[in-house]
Amino acid sequence: MSLYTDYLNEIETRKAQGLNPKPIEEAALVREIISQIKDLDSEHRKASLDFLIYNTLPGTTSAAREKAFFLKDIILGAVSVEEISRAFAFELLSHMKGGPSVEVLLDLALGDDTTIAAGAADVLKTQVFLYEADTDRLAQANADGNAVARDILQSYAKAEFFTKLPDVDEEIKVVTYIAAEGDISTDLLSPGNQAHSRADRELHGKCLISEQAQDDIRALQAQHPDKRVMLIAEKGTMGVGSSRMSGVNNVALWTGKQASPYVPFVNIAPVVAGTNGISPIFLTTVGVTGGIGIDLKNWVKKLGPDGKPILNNDDSPVLEQKYSVETGTVLTINTKEKKLYNEAGDEELVDVASAFTPQKVEFMKAGGSYAVVFGKKLQSFAAQALGVAVEPVFAPSKEISHDGQGLTAVEKIFNANAVGISGDSALHAGSDVRVKVNIVGSQDTTGLMTSQELEAMAATVISPTVDGAYQSGCHTASVWDVKAQANIPKLMGFMNRFGLITARDPKGVYHSMTDVIHKVLNDITVDDWAIIIGGDSHTRMSKGVAFGADSGTVALALATGEATMPIPESVKVTFKGTMKDHMDFRDVVHATQAQMLKQFGDNVFQGRIIEVHIGTLLADQAFTFTDWTAEMKAKASICISEDETLIESLEIAKSRIQIMIDKGMENPARTLHGLIEKADKRIAEIRSGEKPALSPDANAKYFAEVVVDLDEIDEPMIADPDVNNADVSRRYTHDTIRPVSFYRGEKQVDLGFVGSCMVHKGDMKIVAQMLRNLEKKTGKVEFNAPLVVAAPTYNIIDELKDEGDWEILQKYSGFEFDDLKPKNTARTEYENVLYLERPGCSLCMGNQEKAEKGDTVLATSTRLFQGRVVEDSADKKGESLLASTPVVVLSAILGRTPNMDEYKSAVDGIDLTKFAPSLEKSANSRSVHF
Repeated sequence: MSLYTDYLNEIETRKAQGLNPKPIEEAALVREIISQIKDLDSEHRKASLDFLIYNTLPGTTSAAREKAFFLKDIILGAVSVEEISRAFAFELLSHMKGGPSVEVLLDLALGDDTTIAAGAADVLKTQVFLYEADTDRLAQANADGNAVARDILQSYAKAEFFTKLPDVDEEIKVVTYIAAEGDISTDLLSPGNQAHSRADRELHGKCLISEQAQDDIRALQAQHPDKRVMLIAEKGTMGVGSSRMSGVNNVALWTGKQASPYVPFVNIAPVVAGTNGISPIFLTTVGVTGGIGIDLKNWVKKLGPDGKPILNNDDSPVLEQKYSVETGTVLTINTKEKKLYNEAGDEELVDVASAFTPQKVEFMKAGGSYAVVFGKKLQSFAAQALGVAVEPVFAPSKEISHDGQGLTAVEKIFNANAVGISGDSALHAGSDVRVKVNIVGSQDTTGLMTSQELEAMAATVISPTVDGAYQSGCHTASVWDVKAQANIPKLMGFMNRFGLITARDPKGVYHSMTDVIHKVLNDITVDDWAIIIGGDSHTRMSKGVAFGADSGTVALALATGEATMPIPESVKVTFKGTMKDHMDFRDVVHATQAQMLKQFGDNVFQGRIIEVHIGTLLADQAFTFTDWTAEMKAKASICISEDETLIESLEIAKSRIQIMIDKGMENPARTLHGLIEKADKRIAEIRSGEKPALSPDANAKYFAEVVVDLDEIDEPMIADPDVNNADVSRRYTHDTIRPVSFYRGEKQVDLGFVGSCMVHKGDMKIVAQMLRNLEKKTGKVEFNAPLVVAAPTYNIIDELKDEGDWEILQKYSGFEFDDLKPKNTARTEYENVLYLERPGCSLCMGNQEKAEKGDTVLATSTRLFQGRVVEDSADKKGESLLASTPVVVLSAILGRTPNMDEYKSAVDGIDLTKFAPSLEKSANSRSVHF
């Protein structure tokens, strides 16, 4: 009884933390529990019954298998349990969502006892998570003349698992809770520094916003028991930044509905809203849970006589309130009319049709998008098995085609990868389609949730249609602490068995790779027509089109090889002028956002594809732009590349994939070899002219076109969180872009960070070159602030060693990572030296390493959210400003931001990342060290 005793001890520990017993996922413990249930004299019998019924995880967990076959024995009469009747056993099986439960139900439905078979068939008709092994059994039984199998198939063909569900309520009463003013990062809903607990839903739920907010939500629920709490981003967008399923899970845990009485802490159907709507990635995640995402439009931009927004003195639009949603306001959502009304329902406040498209309503009715995706596949299978046409039960794919209109790059990619399209016409933006997913990425702080989702949907192996998939170890690379040691090997083992290439070898044969996930995905994407899904908002590739996604959507892509989404509108970005020698391409990236806001007075990138015509930049450097587009609130980004540049990028990708093979990372399916073959094929297509590099049609239609004037970029640009802005909605956005001269060489910098997915090999070489230059001028470089440097990949470090750059970095380092002796505690204080950290996310992630509280950090990172890189101290707000590598390095050496003379002197003669528009065909369009 040792496992059960250990479980009881764990329960006591959790009780002291205010937590309930942890859900059970291991078979051995369930076997002990079943043994105690069978023993009528056991003192633990009643508790064991409760644990089996209410606290055992469903799906393909080993615990679920034990439970399912025990219930089978009860149904067959092999075991008698007074508290679990045959009918109750069937009910419990109906809530177990596939895998062993479906196996058991098929055993019973296709068995000899007609009464039991009928009962099992009734339950099977409600299930949708069936895989090939299950459907093959049904098809074969039907072919053999089994009447029960045919009855089940006929039900599936009619999609009764969906049609018999209750419709969405016509009226939904909500009570508002303003979670924050301004954009709400998913870090507020699920902080990165609590990433280790995401798989423990109840524990992780305690980190939602704050204890005060949780108390406020409870009070609203007590005051309005018949209403649902709607979480709001006032004067902002809900769910910007990271693609957190855990954020939606937390909101659902506090404000949603329990998915099943027999599955603890899995809630669905949250209601979230924002003045500027919901971030695209977050909205997808809300759909996974069958939730509602409302674009409130309660603050509108004041327009001038020219119809353009009136700007205040910092070039941001002046807003005026249309209606109030202050905390405690009761509102009525009419799902039929698709309107938001006041409490009485007699005053229309805003049209919310975008929240109630036919597809989204289906997700709400089915309790989430997974059930609809699997339901459609199941209906198609059944119709084919019976030889009948598919009945039009589900909302048809929205197919929009405009005669005579060309295609943008993203429209071309979606058309090339579309699945189940009814006609031959090309599809344009606004179409809602199923598409094949080519590359999938899972990262390590959401991966455990992805594995849980895969278990919940009863998936056991990666879809054979996926070209390649990777499980990273970068978000937990900084500190190999007890949490990482407990979680990461388990995750790598699961994903390795599932069929992914994994950063760590569960058998310990090859060296652990903690390379940043986006860099690896950028390398294994070997087709500019590919669709990539990754478990991180910064899944933006310089080849193909990549979408950051929640852990659930990643699981769905891994299991089915597909995704369903609308084709987004595109914004075209082109360049003119000449990039100055003292500028780095990172400054062009920042300037793009600043110039766009100045041109339009509004963020035209939000929720759309940025089609950036970079052309001459290789994949590594171009990635800097696409990576930043997550902060521009874009849905995704596409790089339009010249043929020869794309070929060179693919050759580099091939060499890096080969390094992964040489390290021993290949799997039995020879996925990595397959990617090299695909790269070779794509190169041949480009060289022969059969299929040139992806480009839009000349007559494609764009939502907007932005022209970036390189001549206007004369000094380094800094993205500033503006932590003391009087308008709190303007703090911690990525829209405040300032020239370095704004700070007059006076702003104190407490720590510099060169790292994250935004840097490449060139950035590491810039650090080395700056140290050499300054050493020549002064004899020795003295740091007035710490400088943390984390290369994104091991390959970069190997090349820096070969090229002699690592030596100068080592010379000034006060700390250098050692994979044989990894750090097991996070650093809390820094000295004024150079820290050479392990490849990975490092400070950018904020879940392990952080700057000291209240510091002013200058970083090459992407994140400037409150508390991400640096937390507030008691007397000073922490702030994370974002800039190019040379600005960060120089600021750490000076201990302050530089003036322009200091900056130009420091970078004189250094080969910065250059860029020239394609039409100029500049010989100096990229750095010579690539």
